[in-house]
Amino acid sequence: MTQVAASPLAVGSTPHLHALAMGWKLLFFRGVCAIAFGAIAVTMPIQTLGTLIWMFAAFAVIDGVFAIAGAISGKAKAYAPTWWLIVVGVLSIAAGIAVFSYPALSALLMLKFIAFWAIFRGVFEIIGAIQLRKVVTNEWTLIIGGLIDIAFGVYILAFPGRGALAMIIVLGIFAIISGISLVALSMRLKKHATA
Repeated sequence: MTQVAASPLAVGSTPHLHALAMGWKLLFFRGVCAIAFGAIAVTMPIQTLGTLIWMFAAFAVIDGVFAIAGAISGKAKAYAPTWWLIVVGVLSIAAGIAVFSYPALSALLMLKFIAFWAIFRGVFEIIGAIQLRKVVTNEWTLIIGGLIDIAFGVYILAFPGRGALAMIIVLGIFAIISGISLVALSMRLKKHATA
């Protein structure tokens, strides 16, 4: 029996995958922003301490805008559900606006806020990955990103007194790993979009 070689992403029909792949640039940009934020936080934690609130707020808003843009752009919504991506985007934008609006929150309250944001974001990324399994294979990159988000949030809730400096480094590592998973998924989608 002869098997036809397929794209490493393809499980569903080509139109479904093609529509999803058209938004790879937005996913890529979200990943790059996360990596940049994480690199700054890890390499300059002391300098970052004073601007962490503003950096987090900017990151959350940018991530949210591009998540929503990815959900409503192109024809992907006709082939695969994108409501979960809209929820991720709205949560991120709301988190960023709340931090911009109340920058004087205590450090402990800010840590809890960031922790819950990461947990909710991770849950909806995993839900989205499960829904995408019919359209792409190896959706594990998005699942891993969601699990990392959840683990980060749980860690912050479990150990809130570890110190702001340690929290910044952990936040930076979380952002880098999460960003790498988004970039990896976007590169897989780009290969299909250019094929």
